[in-house]
Amino acid sequence: MSADRATALRGLPSVDQLLRRLAERAELHGITRARVTALVREALEQERKRVLEEHAVPAGVETLVTRVVERVRRAGVFSLRPVINAQGVVLHTNLGRALVSPLALERLAAVAVAYSNLELDLASKERGSRYSHVEPLLQRLTGAEDALVVNNNAAAVLLALETLAHGKEVIVSRGELIEIGGEFRIPDIMLRSGAVLREVGATNRTHLRDYADAITPDTALLLKVHTSNYRVVGFTAEVSSRELVGLGRERGVPVMEDLGSGSLIDLRPWGFPYEPTVQETVAAGVDVVSFSGDKLLGGPQAGIVVGRRAVVSRLKKNPWNRALRIDKFTIAALEATLYAYEAGTALEAIPTLRLLTEPLARVRSRARAVLRRLAPATRARLKARVVDDHAQVGGGALPTVALPTAAVAIGDGGTEAMGLDARLRAGDPPVVGRIVDDRLLLDCRTVLPHQVAILARALSAAVEPDRA
Repeated sequence: MSADRATALRGLPSVDQLLRRLAERAELHGITRARVTALVREALEQERKRVLEEHAVPAGVETLVTRVVERVRRAGVFSLRPVINAQGVVLHTNLGRALVSPLALERLAAVAVAYSNLELDLASKERGSRYSHVEPLLQRLTGAEDALVVNNNAAAVLLALETLAHGKEVIVSRGELIEIGGEFRIPDIMLRSGAVLREVGATNRTHLRDYADAITPDTALLLKVHTSNYRVVGFTAEVSSRELVGLGRERGVPVMEDLGSGSLIDLRPWGFPYEPTVQETVAAGVDVVSFSGDKLLGGPQAGIVVGRRAVVSRLKKNPWNRALRIDKFTIAALEATLYAYEAGTALEAIPTLRLLTEPLARVRSRARAVLRRLAPATRARLKARVVDDHAQVGGGALPTVALPTAAVAIGDGGTEAMGLDARLRAGDPPVVGRIVDDRLLLDCRTVLPHQVAILARALSAAVEPDRA
């Protein structure tokens, strides 16, 4: 390092200098000293790099203090925070997937601030089962003999494979060896479970005889995986659940089906393509069925298993079940979600179903309301207008569905959309939109009614240049 650069770096304020100055700022009251110190060190390190790379004069104390305060303002007190989902992806994995219903939120609060009968039988005053709060509901809703809930669907599949097929073969169609989010693949989960993969058929066509020819004395399970996150179209063939169950009964091999997103409602009356429901899969005789709680079901993150009592009871006794079990918050939210299905109010009460089935006219109305709340000058500067577009279901569910939607379109091409997008994400609350053809689209299918005014304010604020 040259003497000039070393001299420049000595011009940087110390950590203690900045902390003393920041202690006077009211905006930082309530922020822990450890966090402020970390932000100060970050700011100093970034400034140190800038000085070295650009041969620049170091920023002064006030400039660095302003930068730290602005970072705190943007990030808020907590790292996990609410955002406005203007991407139009209803089940957005990165944005938390399903929103819980008001009743689920009420039940979460109730069990969070008081003791509960999580594992206590109030009648006998003896230890009970945490699953007893949701098992009867799942049995009644799906027609299954028994039910179990773990922390997510990948865990449900892992538990079932480890319990039923450790050291044995599991036969599955080659076209169903899916990869789910985060690069987790069915073959990898199977490997971890100790089961041996036996793939049959071709990528696009698998026949019943393929399964039948592959069964040996080492076969422990016939596995069907619903391709809920992609579709193979054209010259295709697959074996139905009922056909596979027939073969399994004939050869004495249990059948499992992983439905992935899982649905308790047939959505075809609202224009959606056919998706097998949990009820019809159980009715087909499948021994064990797994699906997610936070996708099409519209509840909290969970992996739900239903099926024959003789099979599900084996999963309950597996020591892995203890490691994968759900807590009281998941149980409270899931019970409230399932209650809405049983009460016949799911379409109105569960946000996911409401967002998926909401008429386009209402989505357009929200988009126009955002536009109306912008000052004429702001609207003109943003070149803002309402456009029709297509949203997505997301969450690995219904991949071919393009939901009709309406969005507030910003700009008419160029790089300004990228800058505005960045400023909106840096706002409070952050707004996450999508860039299409050099325009920023704020999709109002996933903007909630109470967020309309907030979104308009965020847009107005983002028009000002970022002063950070």
